Amino acid sequence: MSAEGLSNLLHEERRFPPSEEFAAGAVAQSTLYDDAASDRRGFWGRQARDLVHWDTEFGEILDWSDPPFAKWFVGGRLNVAYNCVDRHVEAGHGERVAIHWEGEPGDSRAITYAELQRLVCRAANALTDLGVTTGDRVAIYLPMIPEAVIAMLACARLGAPHSVVFGGFSSEALRSRIEDAQAKVVVTADGGYRRGKASALKPAVDEAVGRSTSVEHVLVVRRTGQDVEWTNGRDVWWDDALGKASTEHAYEPQDAEATLYILYTSGTTGNPKGIQHTSGGYLVQCAYTHKYVFDLRPERDVFWCTADVGWVTGHSYLVYGPLANGATQVMYEGTPDTPHRGRWWEICQKYGVTILYTAPTAIRTFMKWGEDEVARFDLSTLRLLGSVGEPINPEAWVWYRRVVGGDRTPVVDTWWQTETGAIMISPLPGITAAKPGSAMTPLPGICADVVDDSGEPVPNGSGGFLVLTQPWPGMLRTLWGDDERFLDTYWSRFPGRYFAGDGAKKDDDGDLWLLGRVDDVMNVSGHRISTTEVESALVSHPKVAEAAVVGASDPTTGQGIVAFVILRGSAEEGEDTARELRDHVTQAIGAIAKPRQIMVVAELPKTRSGKIMRRLLQDVAENRELGDVTTLTDSTVMDLIREGMSGGSAADEA
Repeated sequence: MSAEGLSNLLHEERRFPPSEEFAAGAVAQSTLYDDAASDRRGFWGRQARDLVHWDTEFGEILDWSDPPFAKWFVGGRLNVAYNCVDRHVEAGHGERVAIHWEGEPGDSRAITYAELQRLVCRAANALTDLGVTTGDRVAIYLPMIPEAVIAMLACARLGAPHSVVFGGFSSEALRSRIEDAQAKVVVTADGGYRRGKASALKPAVDEAVGRSTSVEHVLVVRRTGQDVEWTNGRDVWWDDALGKASTEHAYEPQDAEATLYILYTSGTTGNPKGIQHTSGGYLVQCAYTHKYVFDLRPERDVFWCTADVGWVTGHSYLVYGPLANGATQVMYEGTPDTPHRGRWWEICQKYGVTILYTAPTAIRTFMKWGEDEVARFDLSTLRLLGSVGEPINPEAWVWYRRVVGGDRTPVVDTWWQTETGAIMISPLPGITAAKPGSAMTPLPGICADVVDDSGEPVPNGSGGFLVLTQPWPGMLRTLWGDDERFLDTYWSRFPGRYFAGDGAKKDDDGDLWLLGRVDDVMNVSGHRISTTEVESALVSHPKVAEAAVVGASDPTTGQGIVAFVILRGSAEEGEDTARELRDHVTQAIGAIAKPRQIMVVAELPKTRSGKIMRRLLQDVAENRELGDVTTLTDSTVMDLIREGMSGGSAADEA
C-alpha cells in the first residue's frame, strides 16, 4: 500500500484535558519529556535504576555498535522473578494482594505477594526436578488461571525462557511452536471454562507432544476435573509436583540480555515468528510504561488488564509490568457475557477496579449491548481507562469515557506491538489533552515518525508508514534462530529504522493516528493473523483447490476474515461445505482464525505474473469501488466475484 493510500485525513476537534485535580496529583509530570529529550540514554538509565533491582550494576546503558542488534544495560545482572515478587515481600508488602483471580464459574482466589513467592519457588523447584535448567525452553499452554502467571515467573526465576501459547490455538499451532523453540517441558491443564462449559486442553497437548522430539515432561494443572489420557513417566500432576517441592528457592541473577521469553506472532510468510525478548531492557520498559501511562499508585490501585496471557499484552500488563511495580490486579478466566453481559462490570464493582485496560473490540461489543448493562453496576472506583490492540474509532473512545468512565476518567489509547515489548505511543494522563481516536505522541524516551515511500518524514496533515527511529529498551532482539528474517522483516524497508508494518497519519498538530496494517496480516479483535496461515489451512482441505483471504472491516472485531475459495472439481458448493471449511480452519489454527464469510468462486483475480490481487478482493468484501484492474489477466473475474458476493451465497456468513 502506498503512503498516499494511507492518508485519509482524520480530523478531531474534541479535546479531553485531565481535570485539575487529576493533573495536580498525576504520577507523570511534563518534565519527563524534557529529561528524555535532553539525554535519552541517561533517561533510560535513570528509569532502570529507579524501577528495577540489579544484583550487578550495569555499565554502558546501550551498546548500538552492531545495529539493529541492541544490547541494553550492558553487564547488568538481575532476576525478573525476584523483581516481580521477592523484593515486594522484603519491602514489607507480603500481605498485599498481587492477584484477585475470578474463575468463570464464580470461584475466586486472592493471592498475596507472600503466597505468590511461595508458589513461584515451589514451581521453580518442581521444574528443576523435571530437568529444567538455565537456557531450557518451557512451553505454557494454559487457560487464564493463576498457574499461568506462576509458571511464567518460575521460568524467569530459573532463567529458562518460556513460550506461552494461547489456549485457543490448535494442536498443530502448539506443535509448531514447541518444535521451533525445542521446548523441554510443557505446562498445561486438563481444561478451562469458557462460555459456561469446560473445554479440554490436554488432548491438544498429547497430539502436539506425540509429534515432538524435544519434550520430556508435561506438567498438568487440574482445573476442570475432566478425565485425561495419561502417559506414565512423561505426565506429572502440577499439585503433586508442587506439593513435594520446597517453598525456598535461591534465584540465579541473569545477564540483562538473557532471553526472558519467546512469543510467536503471525508472519506474512505463514510461518509464525518467534519474537525474542530479553530480561533487563524489557522489564525496565514494562515497569516504566505501566507506572506512567496508567498513573499507577500500587498502594491503592486495583489494575485490570483484560488480555489473555497468551498474547503480549498479557505478558507485559498482566504479568511483568504490574508485578514489577508491586500492584494489585484482577485476572479473569472467562468471557464478558458469561453468565450475563454485565460480568465485567460486576467484577469491577466487586474488586473496586480503578484502572481498566481493554481492547476496542470489547468496547464496541459493549456499545452494541447498550448502556443499561453498564449502568446496573457501581463503577465509581474507576479513575483511568486504557485501550490496546488496534486503532479505536473516536465514537467508541467517547462512549468508553462517558458510559464506563462516568465522563470523568482519562482514556489512554496505546500503540505498541509484540515486537516492541511495551507501550510506545500513548497520551500521558495528567499531562495530555487527549483526542478521541488518536494515540497522540511517542512516550518520553521513544522516537517515532511517519515517512513516505522513500523514507522521508511526512509533514503534518499527511499519512505514511510508522517507523521507530531510535532503539528502545523493550525491543525484540531478534527472531528465535533466524537473524536473517529479523533483518528482512523489520529493518530492510527503511534502512536504519524499524518499520512497524502499520500505517499512520500526522494530523495538523503533529499528533499520531494509527491506520492499521499495511501488509497481509489481519487484525481480528486485536489479534494478528496472517492471511497466508488461513489460506494454507483452507488449501489443506481436500475440497479446496485454491484460496485467498482478506480482512474486511467489521464493526465489532475491527476486521473479519473473508475467504474466497476455488473448490476442487468433485466438490459441491453449499452451506455444509462452508461450515466444514470454517471448522477445518478452526482445527488447523484456532477459533480466532475462523472465517466470517466464505465465498466460492470460479477464479481468483491474478496478475500476469500469477500474484493474487488481494486488495481487489478486499474492495469487494468491503463493498467499495474496485481499484485498478488493468494488471489482471482477466478483469471479468472481478465482475463475477462481485456478482456472487452481492447476490449472497450458500457459503455466506456463519
